[in-house]
Amino acid sequence: MALDYRSTHAWRGLPLVHVAFGTPPGGRYRPARGVIAVGNVAVGVVAVGPVAVGLVAVGPVAIGAVAVGVASLGVVTVGVATIGVLAAGVVAVGVRAAGLVVVAAMSAR
Repeated sequence: MALDYRSTHAWRGLPLVHVAFGTPPGGRYRPARGVIAVGNVAVGVVAVGPVAVGLVAVGPVAIGAVAVGVASLGVVTVGVATIGVLAAGVVAVGVRAAGLVVVAAMSAR
């Protein structure tokens, strides 16, 4: 069963909201792409999902300027294993980092 919702309003060709979960009957897996994207794989300005890529990304695997997740990569990151300019997590790597295991130029221990 698949859920796919796209808002009728768009900004620069992207729907304002795109929600996509599951695999459609054809079997082709599609990520959610939109200003606000929610789905198994979400790509957008604000992205939420198991794999999230965006300006603000939230999910177990998050990549973005501001990333929150179990494994996160970005400028400002929070999670269990994080890599970023400002990183906070159990394992944190960054210019400024805080956590139990820290690799940083400047540590906030």
